[in-house]
Amino acid sequence: MIFDSHIHTRFSADSDMLAIDALDVAARQGIGLVFTEHIDFDYPGELDFTFAPQEYWRTYEPYRGSSLALGAELGLAPGQTKRDQAFLAQAPFDAVIGSVHLLDGRDLYNASSYEARSQQEVYTQYYTAMADLIREYAFIDVLGHIDYICRYAPYAQPGVHYELFREWIDGVLQALVDTDTVLELNTRRLGDRLAMKELVAVYKRYYELGGRYVTLGSDAHTPEAIGASFALAQDFAAACRLQPVTFFARKMVCL
Repeated sequence: MIFDSHIHTRFSADSDMLAIDALDVAARQGIGLVFTEHIDFDYPGELDFTFAPQEYWRTYEPYRGSSLALGAELGLAPGQTKRDQAFLAQAPFDAVIGSVHLLDGRDLYNASSYEARSQQEVYTQYYTAMADLIREYAFIDVLGHIDYICRYAPYAQPGVHYELFREWIDGVLQALVDTDTVLELNTRRLGDRLAMKELVAVYKRYYELGGRYVTLGSDAHTPEAIGASFALAQDFAAACRLQPVTFFARKMVCL
């Protein structure tokens, strides 16, 4: 069974999705799910991207099993590993995604994060911070959406641009290999032909550097987004010679 290993339900501040609705959609698609609720203590906006681990586990543990794992998506922040490990210790999470959503304390979702700054400056900082944080948070299982910045950057060509940022992206990929952290293949942008072409270069390079595994994640916040572009994602992984996996009880499971 293939797994959508990046899903947000009502325990995430930006999602109202009910577990029963997510599980119903997944069952109809014949896929498994990993719930990965947002935990980002440093988020600067009005939303509260935190949740109570014990309540989360108590609520969803009855559904947990062969087709559902319970995880978290941790917003990575410099110097905060002890705090974040203390949070994770409060429940027996199956999987932990680490993601870079903020630069200098500002959400990359917001246009203000890019004001008066060149793409070269912002992207170089983004990839550098990501590589450093992967090493700092060597206990995470998965790096989430390496191309998160590409969703929102207001530049004419906001793609990952491997050829332009090879040195910095290689730093991210090498950090993943060195720490045995799995690279997520986030399917949010796979419907864009140019985006997919650019991502292929990144994932093939990941393989060249020693990476062998990917998780597949839709980053769904609504039922209709679950499993989005998964046929493309599976073909993509195969073309890059990467094995799709998921996590259960913090152990990697090949799919």
